[in-house]
Amino acid sequence: MKYLQIDQNHFVENRQRFASRLKPNSIAVFNSNDIMPASADGTHPFIQQTDLFYLSGIDQEESRLIFFPDTKEQKHKEILFLKETNEQIATWEGQKYTKEEATKISGIKTVYWNKEFNNIFKTLVFEADNIYLNTNEHLRANSPVESRDRRFLKWCMESFPLHKYERLAPIMHNLRAVKSQFEIDLIKHACQITEKGFRRLLGFIKPGVWEYEIEAEIYHEFIRNRSRGPAFESIVASGANSCVLHYVKNNKQCREGDVLLIDFGAEYANYASDVTRTVPVNGKFTKRQRDVYDAVLNVQKAAIQMLKPGNTLDEYHKNVGKIMEAELIRLGLLDPAEVKKQSQDEPLYKKFFPHGASHHLGLDVHDYGDKYRKFETGMVFTCEPGIYIRDEAIGIRIENDILITEDDPIDLTESIPREADEIEALMNQ
Repeated sequence: MKYLQIDQNHFVENRQRFASRLKPNSIAVFNSNDIMPASADGTHPFIQQTDLFYLSGIDQEESRLIFFPDTKEQKHKEILFLKETNEQIATWEGQKYTKEEATKISGIKTVYWNKEFNNIFKTLVFEADNIYLNTNEHLRANSPVESRDRRFLKWCMESFPLHKYERLAPIMHNLRAVKSQFEIDLIKHACQITEKGFRRLLGFIKPGVWEYEIEAEIYHEFIRNRSRGPAFESIVASGANSCVLHYVKNNKQCREGDVLLIDFGAEYANYASDVTRTVPVNGKFTKRQRDVYDAVLNVQKAAIQMLKPGNTLDEYHKNVGKIMEAELIRLGLLDPAEVKKQSQDEPLYKKFFPHGASHHLGLDVHDYGDKYRKFETGMVFTCEPGIYIRDEAIGIRIENDILITEDDPIDLTESIPREADEIEALMNQ
């Protein structure tokens, strides 16, 4: 892995919090992600299943983590199963974890090879009353590809039909929504890499540059700073493309007079940052672009102050919507008389601001979190209002990553240039 080794105590503490939430006499199973195939004999890069990483730090394919806190055999309370290496694998794929290395990373003392799983698991499962299994319960999830977790679930329920089955997802969603200080530091480090990338871009963007050239600069700066690369597919959207929320083709040439919306973020140690900045391609906003930019910035600054303990996502989004509504009226995009008659379920501002203002951030870019849970100290959210005026080819979004504390929210991306005057000055140095 490119990142520096993480202190195993972080994973030990995560496992202790997790184990305390299991019902008595329960066994829990976490599976790694698959390596996804490409055409012919190719594969896509491996990215670990985030729950397994959160609990173990193991960042390798074909891994499995077992919990059984109430087992009679002490050494089987926590078990790692790993892919056994051999000379051929070492020649073609490189080094895999030894048992000793896996213990050093995770703090888990009992490590077996995968070939031993069926016999050991069968012995343990007959001792247990409940089996906890993992499914993807993220509200945005739409996964047509069958995961390793899903295949294991089918096998397990066919093999052990009389056990009681429980869901791991509610436990993990609850645990992962609040970040430890160690996690916050990793997210902050990812944000710092993203800042380096953005500052690099400000000296590179100019009329005639292609969106994919800007994307290449992002990759260069991220990877040279120990990141695997972007935490998600980068959006580099100039002109009319800036009004397409999930534009990722990045294949147009930036033109004089365009705005350029860049939604990007470095990954570090599997933790994500998520930042959006909008800049003038020629280094100077037009008056209209600047007015829209300032409106979005006004909304964001007010929204950040609402990210405090006790608030909820629904109330937060309603209040952000009201602030956005006032800015859109000021810009002449909404008619005050029509706003008074609008449906509360379909507010008119949605035409120009169709997405949410925030989402949880962590090991996943859209990280786990219950929308009905009140904000708590230690949660990390994005804050990303935007205004998109298709008729004028102006799309402006500004996104920062915010830590909720007992006092004022802390902006983990505060040092990434955001004020229009600062952006213009840096582009024209």
